[in-house]
Amino acid sequence: MTTDNVYASKEEMTMFRDMVLRFLEQEILPHVDKWEADHHMPREVWNTLGEAGMLLVDMPGEYGTAEATFDVCQMIQEEMCRLGLHSLATGYNIHANIVAPYILNIGTDEQKQQWLPKMASGDVLTALAMTEPDAGSDVAGMKTTAVKDGDEYVINGSKVFITNGNQADMIIVCAKTDAKAGAKGISLFLVDTSLPGFSTGKPIHKIGQHSSDTGELFFNDLRVPANALLGEEGKGFVYLMQELPRERLGCAVQAIGHAQGALDLTIDYVTQRKAFGQTVSQFQNTRFKLAECQTELEMCRALMEKHMDKFSRGEMTVTDAAMLKLAATEMQLKMVNECLQLFGGYGYTDEYPISRFYRDARVQTIYAGSSEIMKEVIARGMLGR
Repeated sequence: MTTDNVYASKEEMTMFRDMVLRFLEQEILPHVDKWEADHHMPREVWNTLGEAGMLLVDMPGEYGTAEATFDVCQMIQEEMCRLGLHSLATGYNIHANIVAPYILNIGTDEQKQQWLPKMASGDVLTALAMTEPDAGSDVAGMKTTAVKDGDEYVINGSKVFITNGNQADMIIVCAKTDAKAGAKGISLFLVDTSLPGFSTGKPIHKIGQHSSDTGELFFNDLRVPANALLGEEGKGFVYLMQELPRERLGCAVQAIGHAQGALDLTIDYVTQRKAFGQTVSQFQNTRFKLAECQTELEMCRALMEKHMDKFSRGEMTVTDAAMLKLAATEMQLKMVNECLQLFGGYGYTDEYPISRFYRDARVQTIYAGSSEIMKEVIARGMLGR
């Protein structure tokens, strides 16, 4: 994405942030405890988000969007995570920050008109299906196939750990159109989940982000029309590499928002909780831990702002995105751990929100490329191989 107006003005950002916070406080926060306990977020939430103008905010206005800037989309995710709504933010990142740009950047005019307006309204919820039972970080090792048959493609295979997978109305499916070509044989398809041959398994229960929909998908002789091909055949891996930086930037934004939320909770707790005749905030260990957390958070925020600026100019590299995701998500895990420790035994109870922050953060160093993969990407960028 490269435009002349990629940042909202200070006044515009304040207006958008106030609107987002009012919405989350009124429509989401009163229900989130029940959703987390039920391991389920109602599908209608996405329609409500659409009605509030919070979906696809930085897509062109012709698709029924708020026609805001890229940083507004990132702010929404950051505020969700700051308020402890990591489950919602993860689904939002997939739908509005990942799938939508795929369609906008490489889709045909027909595909854009077919899907983007309904995605903006929340009438269509989307997912991205890359990971398979035997192919996670090794995208080239995927086994799902799409075989051309006349004016259709026949898709067979399965996917796992797919965010929004059980509720999605449309899914970008990565499949091999040439099983012998490795990464060069991957193509992308816009799959309508109402088609015969598509099914899902039981929702996957996780140690954190309980209300986030995570599914297992199955494709059994599922036929899609030839115009469901997204971009060119055989270029799927190239498209994935082009779009991964924005996905990883989104993960970093969530990490920073979530870490800030955990720190806010902890500061509030230690300034009220008393031990040995004084508040916990008066102990030197507490003060030093908080100082370290604040410093590491601000360093990651500065790195995020630097790379958001590079992204807005079309200059953010795969290596940049890997460094940002690695730094921000590792900081997030370390920080929520330190914050929970300062709560003592209460931090280990569901009664205190810090416990959810702790659980929800854990997957951040795994999905969208694990920390180990991020290090390999960075090293290749440094060494040229």
